[in-house]
Amino acid sequence: MKAAVYFGAQDIRCISIPDSALRADHEMLVKVTATSICGSDLHLYRGALDPIMEKGKSQTGHELVGEVLDVGRGVGRFKRGDRVSMAYSASCGHCYMCEVGQTAHCETSQKAVYGFGVPFGNLNGTHAETLVLPWADGHAIKVPHEITDAAVLTLSCNLPAAVIANHLADIKAGEKVAVIGCGPTGLMALDIALQRGPGRLAAFDKVPHRLAAAGKKGAVCIDPSAQGWREQALQLTSGRGFDKVIEMVGYPETLQMSLDLVRPGGVVAALGVFCDGVFNLNLADVFLRDITLHMNGFANVQPYMWESLRLMEMGVVKPQEYFTHTFDLADVDQAFALFDQRADGAMKVLIRP
Repeated sequence: MKAAVYFGAQDIRCISIPDSALRADHEMLVKVTATSICGSDLHLYRGALDPIMEKGKSQTGHELVGEVLDVGRGVGRFKRGDRVSMAYSASCGHCYMCEVGQTAHCETSQKAVYGFGVPFGNLNGTHAETLVLPWADGHAIKVPHEITDAAVLTLSCNLPAAVIANHLADIKAGEKVAVIGCGPTGLMALDIALQRGPGRLAAFDKVPHRLAAAGKKGAVCIDPSAQGWREQALQLTSGRGFDKVIEMVGYPETLQMSLDLVRPGGVVAALGVFCDGVFNLNLADVFLRDITLHMNGFANVQPYMWESLRLMEMGVVKPQEYFTHTFDLADVDQAFALFDQRADGAMKVLIRP
């Protein structure tokens, strides 16, 4: 079968590999109908995990809409022909960490993540014609045919992360809110935040077409690469800072931006995926300003998939609007390059095997 495999930084290729096959009772074999590239995949693409990847073998991809081809004897929630998606991290649903909602820290799977190689469980990826879902009953979900493939893809990671960000920020009506990062997940977080009645919402991004998308929704758009951006932002809050800040990028500088923009007693919900090992946190500043800082980049999305599906079914969020390009699996290298460079107005890409 065809699958995307990591060969090195900026070198992900579609090659032929052995067909997927069931090897355990808890597994489910799925035909990939469509997949996509997540912002977190760009850390992999740019080489952040290069020293610990198995080049030429590690598959990529963790966003799925597919059709069940076969199930192991221990799978009870799914049958052949079901249309499904799954959480980006494999979780059993029964261990202590799963029971307390920390599914990304599953003790059975040992924090295994699809498409991130040996360091994260050496699972197969969704950038393939088929894949195997271990512990399928624990983290897969049936999806209705009325929801588009593009929208379903966001159930694996993007939309639940946006939901979690809003839960952690706990935005109240009339509050001033900042959303840092206007990629698809940031825009979906913005969509949900707007339903909570913020008094003012500011969106921060350096990519013009992303800012434009946020502006059409009513956000005040600020480019942090422009001179005087911080002063412009703080003017929106009478100089005291934002009540709530949602961070959806995952770099030290954007986390520092969040801390610089939040008011004393405010909340920062950082859902970006941080790959840097060190951040020079000014502990005295966070302590003395009574800031609540939530770090949740390794997000526990499985408990929020049903809520995310409901948001789509009710039309509160329309994730399909953020898909701008479609590629064949054979052209996965081109899809990564376009998404990485944010060229041609790219927001999110859909990949067909």
